[in-house]
Amino acid sequence: MGNPPQESIRPGTRWLDTKGERIQAHGGSILHVDGTFYWYGENKEKTVPGSGIWHWGIRCYASKDLYNWEDRGLIIPPEPDDLASPLHPSKQVDRPHIIHDKRTGRFVCWLKIMGDIQESTVLVAEAIEGPYRIVRTGLRPLGMSAGDFDLVVDPHDGKGYYYFERVHSELICADLTADYTDVTGYYSTHFPQPHPPFVREAPAYFRRGAKHYLVTSGTSGYVPNSSQVAVADSYHGPWTVLGDPHPGDTTGTSYRSQISSVFRHPHKKDLYIALADRWLPNLSAEICGRVVKGMADAMTSGGGLPTADEQREVPDGLSDLLDANTSIADYVWLPIRFDGDMPVLDWHDEWHVEDFN
Repeated sequence: MGNPPQESIRPGTRWLDTKGERIQAHGGSILHVDGTFYWYGENKEKTVPGSGIWHWGIRCYASKDLYNWEDRGLIIPPEPDDLASPLHPSKQVDRPHIIHDKRTGRFVCWLKIMGDIQESTVLVAEAIEGPYRIVRTGLRPLGMSAGDFDLVVDPHDGKGYYYFERVHSELICADLTADYTDVTGYYSTHFPQPHPPFVREAPAYFRRGAKHYLVTSGTSGYVPNSSQVAVADSYHGPWTVLGDPHPGDTTGTSYRSQISSVFRHPHKKDLYIALADRWLPNLSAEICGRVVKGMADAMTSGGGLPTADEQREVPDGLSDLLDANTSIADYVWLPIRFDGDMPVLDWHDEWHVEDFN
């Protein structure tokens, strides 16, 4: 049974596709190709407690208005019969990012494969909807354990950049090779921190005029924390930290969400949309704040993160953290308002793209 047409964006509510099914495009981004918006991300439909399934491929949706999304299926399917494959459902595939190589027409996708040592898998396709084929796997860019990331292509010269968390250490900006499938070796380092939850992850880059922006979150797993936005005059910085772009959120949880990317609307003069996941919709902001504070206190005192046994002894309300049901995660999409150079995210129960010039 189909879903009635939607005429607005309602952050934090259950978002259904045109067939009436929950949208599964987490850690996602949007590409605008030939007049159509493509929203893609992690398919978490089978990621329920006890399943042993981290992902079920990368799913893609198409829309003309950003409200109503048609399911276009798995553009990168899982490989459940090959335990050694980086696409096996048990592998911790996170945060797909796709960029368009306009020189060749190809689409290049990077995947973060999380584990003891975090690695990257790179795939290419001739069309946004695939089929994609793996061209690199087990990639450790610059010999580093690479965590959350974003990919950027300069609109003028086509040069590519790769922003990633050097796991539990700092943020790296690395130049991409001409075909966008590897790094050249040139890089810069930013935002060094001693340990989680202060280390910055989930970098989301965007550019407005001559200014470059990076939005990041702290490192606390699926538990939301305070975002941080920084500005620079070039891709490699130096970056100036401006603060939390959610000043109206006194809970310090970024409206109980984590930003995955920032999308600039191609037909609007100044509309930037922060795309975020609410990974744990059943967890209150109060509990989220307690968890992040507890992590910070433990790490600062030298105690380290809780062991598996300690995690089992959780207070009421925290059991959702042990085996998170991300199949029911929601989305928080908000327009960015600019106060001078400062990007600001105000809360809206409902908003319309048509309200922007």
